[in-house]
Amino acid sequence: MVTAGCNKKLEVEPQQNITPDQIKTEGDVLAVLYGTYSLLQGSNAFGERYMLAADLLAAENHTAWKGTFRDYLDLYNKAQINTNLIAQGIWTTSYSTINTLNTVLSKTDLVNQDDRAAVIGEAKFLRGLVYFELVNYFGKPYSAGSTTTNLGVPLMLEPVFSYDEQRDKKPRAKVEEVYTQIIADLTAAAASLPEETSDGRVTKWAAHAILSRVYLNQAKYDLAATAANEVIGYYGDLPGTFDNAFNNEGTPGGEDIFAIMQTSQSNAGTSNNGLTTFYLPKTSNDPTIAGGGRGDMQASPAYINIFEAGDDRRAFTYTGVSITGSSGRYSKKWAVFYRNIPVVRLGEMYLTRGEANYRKGGAPIGDNTPLEDINAVRTRSNATPLVAIVDGSEFVSERFRELAFEGDRLWTLKRLKLNIDGKPYDHNLLVLPIPLREREVNQNLEQNGGYQ
Repeated sequence: MVTAGCNKKLEVEPQQNITPDQIKTEGDVLAVLYGTYSLLQGSNAFGERYMLAADLLAAENHTAWKGTFRDYLDLYNKAQINTNLIAQGIWTTSYSTINTLNTVLSKTDLVNQDDRAAVIGEAKFLRGLVYFELVNYFGKPYSAGSTTTNLGVPLMLEPVFSYDEQRDKKPRAKVEEVYTQIIADLTAAAASLPEETSDGRVTKWAAHAILSRVYLNQAKYDLAATAANEVIGYYGDLPGTFDNAFNNEGTPGGEDIFAIMQTSQSNAGTSNNGLTTFYLPKTSNDPTIAGGGRGDMQASPAYINIFEAGDDRRAFTYTGVSITGSSGRYSKKWAVFYRNIPVVRLGEMYLTRGEANYRKGGAPIGDNTPLEDINAVRTRSNATPLVAIVDGSEFVSERFRELAFEGDRLWTLKRLKLNIDGKPYDHNLLVLPIPLREREVNQNLEQNGGYQ
């Protein structure tokens, strides 16, 4: 939830049936903008599936599915079909969010001149962020090449107030075109957003942080290191201890560069949906953790074994029992309902800057060497500092330790062209299907390979 400084509430929920005459004031525009955060809170976005679906697709040596829902099991087994509800939910909510943001951008003339640039930047940041999730899930990875011919997702950059068949049945844009739009949105956001906010909304540092992800995906290492360095230059050293980065409530702070707030009134769910629901066991053997979730997503034994003894991240797990009666280990990252969900945090920026500097070669961007950056992350968790970077694989292994269960593993394997659960990184079933329902409405949407 985002606390807004606007006293007037729009009479309709932000969705595709908003009409232009309903948005008459600055308060209306802001109400629509703030509504997008509610969409991103939900289970079809950062409240669950943006992260969970990626971890299911790249589960080997990471997580084990112990649940009952078929659509999640299909992702885990790489057996999803074109009616998969996870894919449908991600697609529908993402485009609803984009349409809401396009609506905001079409009405910014109603916003006070002093605030207009920041509102535009906020809307563009969120649109770029959502398009990045969409193109990753529904398009071939950037690392596969052929980015000017491989299909991404439709680019919708104007609001849809009423359906027009000729205008709104767009084909899929190419992967390169989608990336170009993402970078344009995030760059504009970085130039116009404030450095700080008091209510959990995005800042210019969030835009730089997501830009670093985009550039790392493209193997544009100079740009990735530069963007990550901008963030580190503002935030400084990694704060506190590893466990302090998770299960926080209230306005995001500390290590969070951007986080989605969850409360008892506004959250992704606590029974059959929500990130915590799936990662929190039904019953916990840790007296500090109440349990009460489903416990479908257990940490695999292979994941526990990637840590050395004494690493705080190894100890950041506990035992419990899933809703199906399966005993196993669970991550403490998602252990308490109604707590903030980090979208991007400072530990990632150190790993990105270090890896990008190593892979580009030459003088490093920023104050640290690649070795110093990776050791900043390791030292914070009481892992033994490395003495050298041999071939860059150290950064991959460290991302698996630091960012486990945060949806990073799939994208790291894809960008480095590494096999995923026994399949090549660009295998058809590591890309989600274009939902059947969408193709029935829009025959211009070409299906991904491997699906009907």
